[in-house]
Amino acid sequence: MNIDKYLVNKDEKLKLSHYPTTDGDKFDEHELKEKKIPESVDKLKELHMKLHAQEEKGIIVVLQAMDAAGKDEAITYIFSNLTAQGLKVTSFKKPSEAELAHDYLWRFREGMPARGQIGILNRSYYEEVIAPRVHDLLEETPLPDELIDENIWNVRYRQINDYERYMTENGFPVVKFFFNMSYDEQRRRLLERMKNPEKNWEFSFNDVKERKHWDGYQEIFEDLLNNTSTEYAPWYALPADDEWFSRYIVSEVMVKTLQQMDPQYPEITGEEKEELEKAIRQLEKEN
Repeated sequence: MNIDKYLVNKDEKLKLSHYPTTDGDKFDEHELKEKKIPESVDKLKELHMKLHAQEEKGIIVVLQAMDAAGKDEAITYIFSNLTAQGLKVTSFKKPSEAELAHDYLWRFREGMPARGQIGILNRSYYEEVIAPRVHDLLEETPLPDELIDENIWNVRYRQINDYERYMTENGFPVVKFFFNMSYDEQRRRLLERMKNPEKNWEFSFNDVKERKHWDGYQEIFEDLLNNTSTEYAPWYALPADDEWFSRYIVSEVMVKTLQQMDPQYPEITGEEKEELEKAIRQLEKEN
């Protein structure tokens, strides 16, 4: 499968409509669940174990989408298969008063992975160029007035790009997934959550309220993707109406990312190897 077809090209001004919410070339759902995804996840598990053992680099994964687009499910079906010690999942909501007292990127440091870890940001610092813009919330923040003008979003795009470059240059490459879901598909999924008692816990009344701002969100997502998909921190626009296929793309992109990093299990040499052989002989004598 050519995963580059879902890559947001940094050199082209995209229209979100150019990235379909469903893909006619997708695999059959049964094949995805029984063959494609398990095989991909097995590769991912082995590469992740090497990353974790080597403890030299980490990966930052950004998941961004409208409600019900599939972020949580990608974590459940793909990332939860990885060794827990090498995985860090952080969700971000509306900032607290304490968080608002700092710069807007400050609170997201909590979600950054250590070397040897994959850090999953379920929503991320990109919320700071989405929600305040949709709901005109900047006036409610303690930002100095001289910092709030029509150019603030371009400034924040630059700051976020600089931050992601900084993390990449320090051994933490950034991979970003935008779950591109259609208006009708979100309606179907929200109704399913509302009507199914076993899924009521997944539903929030705010999800319905936010649908009123759908067009505004789409415009901002398009602007965001155009301004922050870079060579060192690319966005992938997933056909999120196809739930299982989107999960497969996520897994394959992660496999490709780790293969490019080429992590290796550490080798024991010198005095440590002598100590290891000594310990082996000692334990073998216990028989």
